[in-house]
Amino acid sequence: MQDGQIIERYVFPSPSPNVNLFMITYWSSGLRVKGLLAVPKKEGLYDGLLYLRGGIKSVGMVRPARIAQFASEGFVVFAPFYRGNQGGEGNEDFAGKDREDAFSGFELLKRNPKVDPDRIHIFGFSRGGVMALLTAIEKRDAASVVSWGGVTDMELTYEERKDLRRMMKRVIGGSPKKVPEEYKWRTPIYHLENLCCPVLIIHGGKDQNVSIEHAYRLEKRLKELGKRVTTWYFPNFTHYFPPAMNRKMVTSSCQWMKNQVLS
Repeated sequence: MQDGQIIERYVFPSPSPNVNLFMITYWSSGLRVKGLLAVPKKEGLYDGLLYLRGGIKSVGMVRPARIAQFASEGFVVFAPFYRGNQGGEGNEDFAGKDREDAFSGFELLKRNPKVDPDRIHIFGFSRGGVMALLTAIEKRDAASVVSWGGVTDMELTYEERKDLRRMMKRVIGGSPKKVPEEYKWRTPIYHLENLCCPVLIIHGGKDQNVSIEHAYRLEKRLKELGKRVTTWYFPNFTHYFPPAMNRKMVTSSCQWMKNQVLS
């Protein structure tokens, strides 16, 4: 079995009349991992979108309405639950080996007959920002990558989020002082030389879940390397944008992604 190959697929209730949703079981590094696939009902060849959620385990779980929202903008969307979730095999390890579930998800989209394999984008929210950037570094044929409220530096997350330290020590193997190599491996700003696609950074200035310093560090490093980067900063917003602006950002970011392919 190859990474990204679908093992099982069954219909999942869709919140949109224009989008079909499917619960997927697929191969990722020898594990059966679960995810949600959203496919526009209208015939045609679409851009693919790998949606990488934030949180860990039940916190920040993929929401069908969110996936359908992106699919309604004209994408075939796949959102992995990551290993160990929703009945999937293995254990989630916070941007460690579970990054392979994102890599395999990228390959799953390539295999979809309604997806143009040269037009696959990667979108990460919160902790998913790390996953998105690591996937774009690995998959050099990605069309673009979006980091919305995204983590970019795992050591900074450890410093800022005292409430997450116990979990991070358990999952990663210790603090940044004890296992610095594990945090560096999980931090994409150290590996951006291999990134090929344009990057969009969306971040709220009052974000207390993932400080805007993550966005600044990512932007600075991308510019140092001469990479293509666009920033949309909102000084008065937190980690969660107001509903109307959230919807606007989905539409605007989707348009941005499609424009990168055409440029």
